[in-house]
Amino acid sequence: MDNSAFEIHEDGAQNTLSVGKMSTISRMEKKKQWSLMRIFLMCLLACLITTAIGVLIVSLVYLNSQPRLNVQLKPAWPTRTAVPKVQKAVDPKFQFLNHLPNSQVFEFPGGAIQWARYRNNVKDYVSDEEEAFGTSLNSQRSQMTLGTLRIKSKGLRAPHWHFNANEHGYLVQGTAWIGVVDDGGEVATTYNVTAGQVIFFPKNTLHWIKNVGNEDCFFLLFFSTHDELQTLDVDDVFFSTPEDIASRSLKPEGGINFIRKFHKQTEDQGVNLPPNLAELVMNASYVQSPDSLVWRYFFDLKGSKEYQFPGGVIQKAHYWKNGSELSNNEKIFSEFLNEHENALSLSTLRIYNNGLRQPHFHFNANEMGYVLSGCGKVGIINTQGAIEFNIHIGDVIFFPIGTQHYIKNTCDEDLLFILAFSTGDKLQTLDMDDYIQATADHILAQLFFRKQSEFKKIPKFKEDQAINLP
Repeated sequence: MDNSAFEIHEDGAQNTLSVGKMSTISRMEKKKQWSLMRIFLMCLLACLITTAIGVLIVSLVYLNSQPRLNVQLKPAWPTRTAVPKVQKAVDPKFQFLNHLPNSQVFEFPGGAIQWARYRNNVKDYVSDEEEAFGTSLNSQRSQMTLGTLRIKSKGLRAPHWHFNANEHGYLVQGTAWIGVVDDGGEVATTYNVTAGQVIFFPKNTLHWIKNVGNEDCFFLLFFSTHDELQTLDVDDVFFSTPEDIASRSLKPEGGINFIRKFHKQTEDQGVNLPPNLAELVMNASYVQSPDSLVWRYFFDLKGSKEYQFPGGVIQKAHYWKNGSELSNNEKIFSEFLNEHENALSLSTLRIYNNGLRQPHFHFNANEMGYVLSGCGKVGIINTQGAIEFNIHIGDVIFFPIGTQHYIKNTCDEDLLFILAFSTGDKLQTLDMDDYIQATADHILAQLFFRKQSEFKKIPKFKEDQAINLP
């Protein structure tokens, strides 16, 4: 049966259903689109966070890799407690000069020590000038430290050794008895020294110094290190060793009870002189070992060959490649010195009144010197000109390797130095007159804008002018 009304209603229902489905699909699509948008935003946020963290990590790594600067932020307003520290300007000459008599004196029962050296802790320096000198020694890798050692009559520099340096000494005054213990302890070399003689102790070699005269002994000691000297005394080792270990090692009568009778003194015994020494020591002998042993650790500098110049004299305690001019004993010292790494060379330099140790430099060594007598003027020559300063007894000077320098006597008396050089090989030196004479005159003419003939006016002397007079 045809029913048009019915047909119209059915179509309407179908249309309504289609519209409902389309609406549902649309909502689902919008929901899907929103879900995708949320995912996108979440991913974007995660990327931003990851990037920020990465940048932060890279920044921290970069900052930690940079040298740290001591930067202090100044407050925006003045405060009463904040007092800015003003850095004192130090004269450049103190890179090369140390007024050693002004330094701290380390007192001991039997003597005293003073130092011209580098300090790890800047607070250990007594002045900015001393710090400038110590820093110069270390930054130039000088392999040099200097100390003065004064030992009272009958005093003893306790048996000890140095971990990080050879020791070279020059006796300025007095008489001393030296002991050196060889590897294994089978041989103890002992010998006497007097003023003007040199002693040598290789690194990690146990040794002692005893004053056997009536006056103070005064030593100048040079050590082959630009770091702080590391030393260990025998008494410190003994009292740091557990009692049972010391007893088993020494096996004394009475065993551990014997060890317990020893007591560490409250005062440092580095330079020792007990007040009751006469009660402690009844019979002391000062044996002299054979020359074949002694001359490994000893050199008679005052009795060695004098190298004469118009304006002064030099004597040397060092290694000679050609030892033809040496005595048999001097050859022992020369060869033994050369066997040890970072050994030093010592010499005395005497400059007569108005004499000049002309400008020169050393190829293979730093130089350190101590003024024994007289006074003078030192010059350090660089591209900006010359740094000049006066020197007197007790002053220490330092010339880095390759630094051109000169020394002039400004007193009526002789100017006398003890010098140390940071090489165990033959010292290599070039003086100003030698390198000017060795340079072709046409090269000099071009360099100085002077006619070639002008340089014929510079004379060449048969006698070495290393130390000259006007």
